[in-house]
Amino acid sequence: MNSSDLARLFRPTFFLPALKSKDKEKIIEELVQPLIDSGLVKSKRLVIDTLGKRETLGSTGIGKGVAIPHCRTMAVSDVHVVAGITQAGIDFNAVDGKKVNLLFLIVAPPHDSSNLYLPILGKIVEIVRDTKMRKALTQAETFETFIQIIRGE
Repeated sequence: MNSSDLARLFRPTFFLPALKSKDKEKIIEELVQPLIDSGLVKSKRLVIDTLGKRETLGSTGIGKGVAIPHCRTMAVSDVHVVAGITQAGIDFNAVDGKKVNLLFLIVAPPHDSSNLYLPILGKIVEIVRDTKMRKALTQAETFETFIQIIRGE
């Protein structure tokens, strides 16, 4: 998966540049909401519960201010990615103990025929490892700017 492939998965309504929630559970709900609003999720509770169970296996706060909550669930029929930014930062039990500002939610069906789930996760990790890219993404105020950064433009 390249950066352009990843960029195509995002939608303007799935970019939340000003997350308001102050705790992990609420911010996950805030990230799931655009999927509910668009009718792409069959059960909000199932997605949130599945994401919560995934978090009990180990935090998806990967460090350096980034979290990538993700799960496979029967509540969706395709892979979806939602990005969010919180300038205040929240405690996400990240591996480095730092607050999280940049979040990527990935939800996928148990078996996605295009097998995108892990390549998406891997590409996001690759992008946010770059300090310059990570900082630029955290400061993106518009969807267009965010996508340009994802593409490496």
